Amino acid sequence: MGSGIGEQPRKRWAAGFLAIAAVVLVGLNLRGGIASAAPLFLDLQERLGYGPFVASLLPTIPVLCFAFAGAATARLVQRAGLERAIGLALLLLVAGLAVRAFESTGVLLAGTVIGMCGLAICNVAMPSFIRVHHAHRTAAMTATYTVTMSVGATTAAAVSVPVAAGLGSPTLGLAAWAMPAAAALLLFLPLTVRRTRVPGPATGHVSPWAMLATRKGLLFTSAFGVQALLVYTVINWLPNILIERGLTPAEAGFMLGLLQFVGIPGVVLLLWMAARTRLLRPAFMLVCLSSLAGFTALLLLPAGFTAVPVVLMGFGFGIFPLIMLLISRSGESAEETTALSTVAQSVGYLIAAAGPFGLGLLHAGLGSWTVPLAILVVLSAVQLVLGYRLSGAGK
Repeated sequence: MGSGIGEQPRKRWAAGFLAIAAVVLVGLNLRGGIASAAPLFLDLQERLGYGPFVASLLPTIPVLCFAFAGAATARLVQRAGLERAIGLALLLLVAGLAVRAFESTGVLLAGTVIGMCGLAICNVAMPSFIRVHHAHRTAAMTATYTVTMSVGATTAAAVSVPVAAGLGSPTLGLAAWAMPAAAALLLFLPLTVRRTRVPGPATGHVSPWAMLATRKGLLFTSAFGVQALLVYTVINWLPNILIERGLTPAEAGFMLGLLQFVGIPGVVLLLWMAARTRLLRPAFMLVCLSSLAGFTALLLLPAGFTAVPVVLMGFGFGIFPLIMLLISRSGESAEETTALSTVAQSVGYLIAAAGPFGLGLLHAGLGSWTVPLAILVVLSAVQLVLGYRLSGAGK
């Protein structure tokens, strides 16, 4: 009997460790597959020979997958269970990244769709995972999750070009990021066996689309959509912008890594502020103003001052964990949280797709980034207004 009594604490400890490690490893992989691709886009286009349409479509695929695959996540979680849904998502991510090793435009696009569908499910499901497994430390685990996302993206962006050069091919450089995703999947597998359903009140399925008729749903969706448009346009096209201004691909990849790195200490500060009700709105205003200043600086400053807009924009991207924290705190059950997360991210990412695709085609047509960057400045001003209103909704 004593052995059985001692076994229970060990099982609880192991389950708690796995739940924390899952947040860390999933977070590390959620942006690596995207950030690793951006510095290689020009090499990929030269190697595979595709035109401006595919060049604009490729960075848009992740956002579209986040929109459409994310929309199905609530139903998937209800049917398969929260942990199994995330396990399936990681399997898709591994498969999608791995097949991009083949030097084919069609395979590159197909692999990107498969992998990014996996990321989409994780994007929507992870706030509920944090709520279920870390109910008493949502702020701390949201910070951990977001910081590890930044660490993964920073590493991927900074070493993507050297890794591809070492492997002798940009497609092999993309496929290399399947290995850390496979590590996350292997660690997550025990959780899919131990827990198969979302615990908590049996409220039944909550329709995400009904939330679009509410002020809260519209506000979260609009704010998420604008920030995602800004983030994914910059993550995907910043290296191209900097290379056209005279930087080497490796230098442009380093700057993209710096953009992601700035968010690491920024997230810690911002979530510390957001944990205090009176500092929630100042936290939103700080990141929104930083983003506006960063896009303005990217438009106006010469290449020699590239670090200035990169640092400002990197800190400004801290609005993402603030929104995710508010989503994690919203709703009276995990089902409601998942519904709000689903509608905010699926519709929000659909809005965001206009950024990488539309501005990429606009650049191809005009031969300059001036007009696309001016549009981003205007949208960052819109984000400031939305951030002010959303921070009021979070009080």
